[in-house]
Amino acid sequence: MAAPAITMTAPDVPVIDHHVSPTISVWQGPGDERVVDCHPRDLSALLARADGALWVHIDSAVPAQHALLEHLFRFHPLAIEDTLNPSTRVKIEEYEGYLFLVVRAVTFCDSTTDPYDLDTQDLFAFLGPHHLVTVAAGTVPAVTVVADRLARSPEMLSRGLDRLLHSLLDETIDAYFPILNQIDEFVDGLEERVFVAFDDTALRDIFQVKRLVLSLRRHLSPQREVLATLANRPTPLLSTATQLYFRDIYDHVLRINESLDTYRDLLSSTMESYLTQVSNRLGATTKALSVLATMSLPFVVISGMWGMNFIKIPLSNSPYGFWIMLVLQLGIGLALLFLLRRRRIL
Repeated sequence: MAAPAITMTAPDVPVIDHHVSPTISVWQGPGDERVVDCHPRDLSALLARADGALWVHIDSAVPAQHALLEHLFRFHPLAIEDTLNPSTRVKIEEYEGYLFLVVRAVTFCDSTTDPYDLDTQDLFAFLGPHHLVTVAAGTVPAVTVVADRLARSPEMLSRGLDRLLHSLLDETIDAYFPILNQIDEFVDGLEERVFVAFDDTALRDIFQVKRLVLSLRRHLSPQREVLATLANRPTPLLSTATQLYFRDIYDHVLRINESLDTYRDLLSSTMESYLTQVSNRLGATTKALSVLATMSLPFVVISGMWGMNFIKIPLSNSPYGFWIMLVLQLGIGLALLFLLRRRRIL
C-alpha cells in the first residue's frame, strides 16, 4: 500500500499533495468570500484563519484522505482510531479544542432479498471553533443532502458550524421515520394475516419484524444520550440558540423511541393472538377427533365381540342380525356423544 501523500518540509508544517483532496471541502469567510472544493495546499491556510468556517468531509475508505485527520487536523489518536473501527459505539467525547461524536445512520438494505434487513453506517464528526470535519466510509445520504442544500444556499455556513452539524444530525435521525412507516405497514399486514385470514406462516415474519424493532431501538438508544448532551451541556463550541435546535432532534428521538415501544407491544400482542389461534385450532381439531373416537368406540367394541371365533353367537343366524347390530352400535355411539355433550366434556 502506498504511503499517504503527505510530506513534511518543516517542523509541524504539512504539505498536502493534490491526490488527497477531501470528498467535500467548503470554506466561508467574511462577506462573500467563499472557497468550494478547497485545494489541498490551501486547507492548512484556511484552517489557520479565525475569521471563517471550514467544513471538510473525509471518506475513511480512502487512506490518503484519512491521513489528513492526523497530519493536518492533528486530532487525538484515539478518536482517529475510532473512525476506522466498524464497531465503535455511538458516543460524544470532549477533547481539548473540539467535540468528537459518533452517530449511526440506519436504512433498509437493498443488497439482500430480506425485506427486514438493516444497513447501518457510522458518521463521525469533529466540531472545532472554526472547522467541522465529518468522516464516514463511503457515501452517507445525510451528508449528500446537506451538501446539496449548502450548494443551493451558501448562507447556511455563515450561520455557524454548530448549525451545520445540527443539519447533518437532523437528516440522520429523520431517516428513521420512513423505516417507521414501513414497520407500520409490516404490522398492519401481520395483523391481517393473523386476524382476518389466518396464515400459519406468519409467525416467522412476526419474529423478523420484532427483531427489526429491537435492532432499531438498540441503534437509537445511545443516540438519545448524545443528543441530550448536545442539547443541555454548556460548551463554548455550541451556542445556546443552536442547542434549542438540538433539543428538537432530541424530541424526534423520543418520538421514534415511543413508536418503537408501541410497535414492540403490538407485535407481542399479535404473536400472543397467533399462538392463541393455533391453540384454538388445535383444540377444535382435538374435539373433532374426540367426536369421531366416541362414535367409533361402539363399533370397535361390538364388532370385536361378534367377531370372535365361537360356535354360538347371538343373532348369528338371524336374517336381520347385521342391521340390528348396526342400529345398536349407532345408538350407543349417539348416546355416548349426547352424554358427553350434556356434561360439557366435548
